[in-house]
Amino acid sequence: MEYKVEEISPVERKIQVSVPAEEATSAILATTALYRRDADVKGFRKGKVPTDMVEARYRKQIFDEATTDLINLHINQILTELKLVPMSGLKVDAGQIVKGEDFSYSVSFEVAPRLDLPEYKGRKIEQESVEVKDDEVQAVVERIRESLAEVAEVEEPREAKDGDVVTVSFAALAGGEFEGLKADNFQLELGKGQALEGFEQLIIGLKPDEQRTGMISFPADFINEKLAGKSTEVRVHLHSIKEKRLPEMTDELAKKAGKFESVDKMREAITESYTKSRTQLNKSVAQNKLIEQLMEGMEIPLPPSLVEKNIGYMVSERRERLERRGKSLESLGKSMEELQAEFKPEAEKMARTQVFLLAVATAEGLTVDPQEVEAVIRQAAAQSGQEYENLREYHERTGLIHDIKDRILADKASELIYETSEVTEVPPAQGAGGAEASA
Repeated sequence: MEYKVEEISPVERKIQVSVPAEEATSAILATTALYRRDADVKGFRKGKVPTDMVEARYRKQIFDEATTDLINLHINQILTELKLVPMSGLKVDAGQIVKGEDFSYSVSFEVAPRLDLPEYKGRKIEQESVEVKDDEVQAVVERIRESLAEVAEVEEPREAKDGDVVTVSFAALAGGEFEGLKADNFQLELGKGQALEGFEQLIIGLKPDEQRTGMISFPADFINEKLAGKSTEVRVHLHSIKEKRLPEMTDELAKKAGKFESVDKMREAITESYTKSRTQLNKSVAQNKLIEQLMEGMEIPLPPSLVEKNIGYMVSERRERLERRGKSLESLGKSMEELQAEFKPEAEKMARTQVFLLAVATAEGLTVDPQEVEAVIRQAAAQSGQEYENLREYHERTGLIHDIKDRILADKASELIYETSEVTEVPPAQGAGGAEASA
């Protein structure tokens, strides 16, 4: 076997492979032998069917498999020799091998470009320090109190207001476009955004057993596409008003809320949670700034398939987010081409970062352990409720396992750049917050 590498572009390679007749014939004979070993033909013992008969009966399968196996053998050998790692699927242009004849084919694929990397170690970067304010901690305490509040019927009849838990019945008025839109004994908490603002305004100010009629408008992105962007007249009947009675925050309540020893320990845990999440967030921001500084002014050729893959991920993410709200991509009123064009700039930015970090990983000789890949797939399996082995097989079959390895390498390269930089802490920006605490 001989081959010649053609550099189509900084990110594209084409390999022309020539196979002598002897090697092509050997590949056919080897595959035929495998079929002969397992062939079950009436009148012959297993493994004793004449070779000519096996080849005649399974000719297409034998020649197809021999062609595929030979190409795979060559490709792995060539890529290892050239130390090339494809960033796209392999596009093979080949016919079928023929016994006794020379065989040739070509393989095209994309690779990461060779980059002239700047000095990426010892860079200076500012990182915001972490500050957790008392009112932020208190806000979490109040949410805990609210989650443990008792809900009780109001003792004296009064008008409904924000914070009340009300039970209502409502219906679109007869004759309207939405006749049949109704519900009985529907419960909601006012002022929490659980219903349309216009709907809540019909309820606020009512006393039990009172009713009110008014127009409500559905936003253009309403979860029910039949109602989106439309208005209808609705009659609301208020049945009851309940109010939340928040308990006093005591050591006993802290124990009930999260098995904390005391209120002080709970506040410490909230502060620690805020500190941990904000430290990670601020570190991530600093890492991104470092990488952006390093890439500034660099010419980074992008493999088209990597950009397309990123666009595909972004479209899938948008679809899943919409489906969680009961909507579809079509509800956006945009064609797939328009969506892809919208995502392309961000997809290219992501690809630039990926290519740069993989170049750093290569320069540093960073590697990925099988256990690291396994951990990522196991986590994905746990989150999706799938079997690990099935998900692993899917990733290997589709080539997604290479994406996992690249992501791990990129993360390691980013961490190396950060760990070797000179980080200076600066006060947090005015109004900076971001990461939430959990208790």
